[in-house]
Amino acid sequence: MTTSSADYPSERPERGSVSLDELARRKHVHPIRSADDLAQDNVFDTDEELDAFLEHVHASRHADLT
Repeated sequence: MTTSSADYPSERPERGSVSLDELARRKHVHPIRSADDLAQDNVFDTDEELDAFLEHVHASRHADLT
């Protein structure tokens, strides 16, 4: 299979940047700003989702130590 340059535009279309706060407002969500926010009910849909998040945080926090 071959592709042409027409398949992949050389430049991304211009978009206005949107702040995180504005994006959260548009989606009717509130960004997590503290550990207290994580203690609320219904932040994660499942225990597995929470475990994956905690593993990611642990790995990213310790990545600079190795």
